[in-house]
Amino acid sequence: MSHIVIDARIINSSTGTYVERLLHYLQQVDRVNDYTVLVPTKDRLFWRPTAKNFTVKTADYANYSFGEQLGFKKFLDQLKPDLVHFCMPQQPVFYKGKSVTTIHDLTLLRTYSSDKNWLMFHFKQLVGFFVFKRVISKSIYIITDTLFVQKEVVDFSKKAINKTVPIYLSADVTSTALIPYEQPYKRFILYVGQQSDYKNIRRLGDAHQNLLKKYPELGLILVGRKNASALKNEAYFTSNNYKNILFTGFIENAQRDWLFKESAAYVFPSLMEGFGLPGLEAMGYGAPVISSLATCLPEVYGKAAHYFDPYDITDIERAIDDVLSNDSLRDDLIQKGYEQLKKYSWLRMAKQTHDVYIKALKS
Repeated sequence: MSHIVIDARIINSSTGTYVERLLHYLQQVDRVNDYTVLVPTKDRLFWRPTAKNFTVKTADYANYSFGEQLGFKKFLDQLKPDLVHFCMPQQPVFYKGKSVTTIHDLTLLRTYSSDKNWLMFHFKQLVGFFVFKRVISKSIYIITDTLFVQKEVVDFSKKAINKTVPIYLSADVTSTALIPYEQPYKRFILYVGQQSDYKNIRRLGDAHQNLLKKYPELGLILVGRKNASALKNEAYFTSNNYKNILFTGFIENAQRDWLFKESAAYVFPSLMEGFGLPGLEAMGYGAPVISSLATCLPEVYGKAAHYFDPYDITDIERAIDDVLSNDSLRDDLIQKGYEQLKKYSWLRMAKQTHDVYIKALKS
C-alpha cells in the first residue's frame, strides 16, 4: 500500500473539471492505496470523497509564491508521501520526493493578456520558464492532455523526451433537468469559457457584427464570469456600438447546458488550447461546433467540427455562415459530434493516470 498525494489546489478554477473528474473516477479505480487530496480552505467542501481511502486536507499556498516554494515543500515533506501528483506545473521546485506533473498547456509562456499588469505578468512569466524547466526535469512523468501539448513540452525541454504521457480528457452530459436561461434572441451562437486575449473573443465579436447584415436578429451569447478580461471585451463592444451581444456572467451549469442545447452553433475562436473541453461539452448537448484550426483543436474534435482561421475575421464569418445557412451541414456536425464524444472517457482517463502512478511508484 502506498500513500499518494494529489495537489488539487486548482479544483475550483477554470481547469478544475479535470481534477474533480480525476478524483471522482480514481475512487472507482483504486481501493487499495491511500490518497490525500490537497485543496484550499475555501474549497474544503467543494469535493467530498466517497471512498474510505481518500481524505481531504487544506493547503493554502498561492501559485508561484515564496509560500508555495518554502511552506508547501515543508508541508509535503511532513505528509511523507510515496508519490505526489501535481495537477498543474506550479509546485515547490526543490521538492525531492517522487512526483508526476500534469501540464495542460504552455499558455503562460506563450501569451500575454492585456488585463494583467504588464510588469507583474512578465515577471511571473520569467518565473514560469524556470519552474517549467525544473518541473520537467524532476518529475518522473509528465502528463499532457493531447499529443499537441506533448510535442510542445518536448520542444520546450528535451528532458521531457520519454517521460511525457498524453492522456485525453472527456466531457459529461448530465441527465439533470436543464434550466432555461432567459435571453432575448430567437437564434444565437454561443461561446463558453474564459475571455483572456488568446481566447480571441474580439474577432468573434467582429465576425458576428458582419453576420448581422445577413442575420439581423442573430445573437452572440458569451458565458463566463465577468472578470477583468470579460469586462474589457464588453467595453470594447460597447465602444464600437456592437449589437446583439450578451455577457451572462456566471450562470449555473444547468443553464449553461440549456444554452448549449438551444444554440444555433457553439463557436470556439481560441488561438491556443491544451484540449478544448467546452467544444466537446457542446457536442454532447447537440450543438454543432465551429472551431478554430489552432493548436490541438483539430486533434480533439476531428471531423466533428467546421473549422476556420482564427486570425481571419472574414474566415470566422464564413464558417459560421456555412453552418447557419446549411441545415444539412448542421445536422451532419451534430451527428458527428455525438460520435466524437464517444471516443473519450473520464473513467479511462483515471485508469490511465493510475497506471502512470503505479509506474512512477515502481521507478
